[in-house]
Amino acid sequence: MEKLLNTSKYLLNKPLGLFFLIVVVFWLKTYVIYQIEFSLGIQNTLQQFLLFINPISSTIFFLAFALLFKGKGRFVAYLTIQFLLSFLLYANVVYYRFFNDFITMPVLLQTQNFGQLGGSVLALLKPYDILYFLDLILITVLVLIKAVKLQERVPRKTIAMVFSSAVLIFAANLALAETDRPQLLTRTFDRNYLVKYLGVHNFTIYDIIQSTTSASQRALADSDDITKVKNYTDASYVKPNKEYFGAAKDMNVLYIQMESLQDFIIDYKLNGQEVTPFLNSLTRDKNTLYFNNFFHQTGQGKTSDAEFLIENSMFPLPKGSVYVTKATNTYQGLPAVLKSNGFKFAATLHGNYKTFWNRENMYKALGYDMFYDATYYNMAPENTLNYGLEDKPFFKESIPYLKDMPQPFFAKLITLSNHFPYPLDEEDQTIEPATTGDKTVDGYFQTARYFDEALKQFFDDLKASGLYDNTMIVMYGDHYGISENRQPAMEKVLGKEITPFDQQQLQRVPLLIHIPGEKIKGGVNPTYGGQVDLRPTVLRLLGIDTKEYIEFGTDLVSSERRQIVPFRNGDFVTPELSSVDGKLYKNPTGERIMDNAASQEYTDLVKKRLELSDKVIYRDLLRFHQPKGFTPVDQSTLDYSQGKHYNNQ
Repeated sequence: MEKLLNTSKYLLNKPLGLFFLIVVVFWLKTYVIYQIEFSLGIQNTLQQFLLFINPISSTIFFLAFALLFKGKGRFVAYLTIQFLLSFLLYANVVYYRFFNDFITMPVLLQTQNFGQLGGSVLALLKPYDILYFLDLILITVLVLIKAVKLQERVPRKTIAMVFSSAVLIFAANLALAETDRPQLLTRTFDRNYLVKYLGVHNFTIYDIIQSTTSASQRALADSDDITKVKNYTDASYVKPNKEYFGAAKDMNVLYIQMESLQDFIIDYKLNGQEVTPFLNSLTRDKNTLYFNNFFHQTGQGKTSDAEFLIENSMFPLPKGSVYVTKATNTYQGLPAVLKSNGFKFAATLHGNYKTFWNRENMYKALGYDMFYDATYYNMAPENTLNYGLEDKPFFKESIPYLKDMPQPFFAKLITLSNHFPYPLDEEDQTIEPATTGDKTVDGYFQTARYFDEALKQFFDDLKASGLYDNTMIVMYGDHYGISENRQPAMEKVLGKEITPFDQQQLQRVPLLIHIPGEKIKGGVNPTYGGQVDLRPTVLRLLGIDTKEYIEFGTDLVSSERRQIVPFRNGDFVTPELSSVDGKLYKNPTGERIMDNAASQEYTDLVKKRLELSDKVIYRDLLRFHQPKGFTPVDQSTLDYSQGKHYNNQ
């Protein structure tokens, strides 16, 4: 034993002894975390091998910088670099537990959101997470007990060889990955692939390069770029449905963004009770169009992405949130379009603060006259929970603001109560939780019921206010509420195994368009669509044609539309086919199709739409486009301060 200890101490005190110990320990730790925390869809031996080796190159590369120091400086550098690498890895673990995705640089820069996440982040932490930092503790102990002596400077030639070895290992890693996934760095929209083949830290390097490249695109853009985009959207234009065009003309428009509400909850019974009885009744209402094959298409921006999709008919970015990273762009958002067509006022109402998701700045870019944030509501402790104001007091306190708006107006109300991790005060619990054993999934049904009760109360208050009869109410889910990581509990809820095909089907969110006065023939509309399609649908219902605008969605009630729903990662769903992680399934049976050639047309179409939408955003191309009859937003007239909400009228 003593001989073994002496040998270990001897090896540790070699010039690169401690270096290789840290590399091996961190490499193995990363691989263990891959296996425990991430679901990367390993399909063959080569992918498993790549997953095993991909931490090596980045670990060697970053730790090699510590070799530039000597003595205590090198120990400090080792610990600092090791901590930063561990922190980034662990941050991805926590992020993945809810979002089933990996952090990008734009997300890391969204620091104004972090302080408001509160209990949602705490709910993602696990007691055993401390084990993910044991390697740091090990190295610290070795230094403290002086098992490692202060070391002299390592020759530059040796350091150069270490850096070179990292590059060579990465090159070999990438070459092997390309044999299994050709053009990995150029044709994938899915971060899972990049992490599976290259690793978390190499993905971060790639992402930094991509983010820097995208930032330079705006300076290189010109008006020819928008002409090419407009030619594409013109070719994709579908004619309005005469039966519905103008059905809601001259009416007010209310959007209700239903936080985390998935469509499976419609008509779902828990212990014999309907979870959302009021919403269920609306789906059968003769004045309501209910779209039961409507999917969210959000990316990393989640709630803010949903807002962007429904107001701009463009896709969210592949990384980060448009609201945070591109709020200085020129937009022709729904509020500005409506005000260019006779609407007198546009406002957003939300029981959280204006800094969250950079909303204050983005709303001005979109043309909102007013943003009623938390400062306009009674945020007393008994009214707030989780992210902010509970839905019942939020809806109740919003009525006076709505009554005060000049008509016709457009107003968007964003709810909060049905948000992860789904806490609810005991006095508000009117249905028993589910019994899956997963606290998050079990509580989801209680907060969904609470929202449903709040929505019914809001409808009653609208009727009492006199606004109801002349208002079109558009209700839509913003994104999933129960992530893929809760699959075992959801299998108990649904009573069946959830396949990748089923998981995609669960991305449906409710869309209900309620127009009082028997102006439409209500009922279930089974057309396949997504959030990008909502804006042209609503504008057509108001009697506003959309041909002048750049839109990547199509009118949901048009008989000419192609039913295809692109997702941000390049997957898609149609009435006949579903593409999930590059695999093809029959819809609605979920039967696997081995011949992917059947989907090539759809794949190309999805890729084209995503690429063009990204180009418009990254290059800020709408500054070169002036639709006929559109009045550009003048942000200097907009002030969301208390008492100033009609200063621009």
